[in-house]
Amino acid sequence: MAQDKFYATGRRKSAVARVWLIPGSGKVTVNKMEAVKYFGEIFKDHKIVKPFVVTETSEQYDVIATLKGGGKSAQVDALSHGISRALLVTNPENRLSLKQSGLLTRDPRMKERKKYGQKGARAKFQFSKR
Repeated sequence: MAQDKFYATGRRKSAVARVWLIPGSGKVTVNKMEAVKYFGEIFKDHKIVKPFVVTETSEQYDVIATLKGGGKSAQVDALSHGISRALLVTNPENRLSLKQSGLLTRDPRMKERKKYGQKGARAKFQFSKR
């Protein structure tokens, strides 16, 4: 193989995942820790494995990822997005199956900003008539 490392970036809200795929046995390492250890109880294994299942490349690549920003749930989604984009780099023929599963689409939803004269983005200060 000409290249044995494949890189891609995945994003969700303010979470950014830098993902490297290396041919291996399917081990997922996040910030130099095992994924189960890093994500703990909220670990959504099915979201991380889904790109591999869709492209039928389960246990063919090891994942090494660095995650920054956001919460754990957004980081899981960013990691899934990054893995999907990296699989696209490994084999461009994966595009159709990944696209149909919605794994290549970056989730555009972001936190709405707080407005002045209000308590939050939508919440107002309590109104007193008298």
